[in-house]
Amino acid sequence: MRGLIKRFGQVTAVDGLSLRVDESEMMGMIGPDGAGKTTVLRMLCGLITPDQGECIVAGKSTVRELAFVRSIVGYMPQRFSLYPDLSVEENLRFFADLFQVEKTEREKRLERLLRFSRLGPFSKRRASALSGGMKQKLALSCTLIHTPKILFLDEPTTGVDPVSRREFWDILKDLKSEGVTLLVTTPYMDEAARCDRVALVHKGRILHMSEPEAIPGLFRHTLLEMTCDNHVAAAKALSASGRFVSVQGYGDRIHVIGAGTNEAISRQAEAVLSAKGLRVCKIKPIRPSIEDVFVELLNR
Repeated sequence: MRGLIKRFGQVTAVDGLSLRVDESEMMGMIGPDGAGKTTVLRMLCGLITPDQGECIVAGKSTVRELAFVRSIVGYMPQRFSLYPDLSVEENLRFFADLFQVEKTEREKRLERLLRFSRLGPFSKRRASALSGGMKQKLALSCTLIHTPKILFLDEPTTGVDPVSRREFWDILKDLKSEGVTLLVTTPYMDEAARCDRVALVHKGRILHMSEPEAIPGLFRHTLLEMTCDNHVAAAKALSASGRFVSVQGYGDRIHVIGAGTNEAISRQAEAVLSAKGLRVCKIKPIRPSIEDVFVELLNR
């Protein structure tokens, strides 16, 4: 992708975005809703054309050589888009016909995908009766029926339970080891950490791109994690004080980002809470996560 721009009326969904994904690499794109991630994938699949810039997939233009591009890519959209009244096996057979898979290959691929996705015991079950994680595995299997060399996955585990999410990413890891190139969008920072490289996207632009382990080094401030008797009231009090760069709630914990030393920020936080009659149970410095870095980059 080079200098991609895509507008919808007055809204610029993708704003000069450039990105290269190497062969057999797993690239993750992270960003909030409206960041332009889905639009990028749809342009790469040839579903929409860029207003400016160029999409190149496996050395071919998605505009001039679209038929070739579609023959080697698989696209899995956000929403479950298979046929709910068909069984798991019937959906796979339908997509095998759609992609004109040779009859001599069809049974081998069906058997492999059912085993690969762990859906074999559920092959006769209707798609509508599957759990969220099983639906996503079926959607991925249908995407793989024509053995694409490149996969575009748009937030494939949104709304899926943690165990199914982990199993789904184990499958993606196996695909990568077989030489498949993957571009995955995700709102989950822990999933991004499993990619070879990560692009942080906001308002159609890439804020930063690097290996996941290098991202925490971008953090310029001090990050403290604290627990309190009333963490909701504590977070509100800390945020309202205006003394800190950022205050974010994470379950029963609070992440406080500030400018200064650990000790100075701790004293400030304790003073703010003490004035409100709130007590700090525990406070400690922690290593910033990808999500913490992303929040700080947005604040900049």
